[in-house]
Amino acid sequence: QGCAVNYPLIGDENLVVAKLYDMIHPNASGGARTAVDNATVRSVFIVGPDKKVKAMLIYPMSAGRNFDEVLRLLDSLQLNAKHTVATPVNWRPGEDVIIPTSVSDEDAKKKYPEGFKTLKPYLRTV
Repeated sequence: QGCAVNYPLIGDENLVVAKLYDMIHPNASGGARTAVDNATVRSVFIVGPDKKVKAMLIYPMSAGRNFDEVLRLLDSLQLNAKHTVATPVNWRPGEDVIIPTSVSDEDAKKKYPEGFKTLKPYLRTV
């Protein structure tokens, strides 16, 4: 989609990763479960620097992955790693984000001295 990929991608010709993470549909036929015999689901795993899975996207074989969404998700995860925020539906970098209810108003005032908007008692944006 016109973007250079600057993060690791894994090619799994021998299905080692596919078998390890159960990426082959359980109803798939074939005993050997090789790339020739079975089609894997299309999976995206985003793994953080702490080696923990931060997100998984799983698509059926019939649907391609949307790399715009993968990049949007990655941007959201990176933003959340730096700041205690959540991103709303269809969020894009630079747009308002949500301050979770786990952050008190007092802490939010310290974190965001430039201010934030309170839309509902449970919904604040910055």
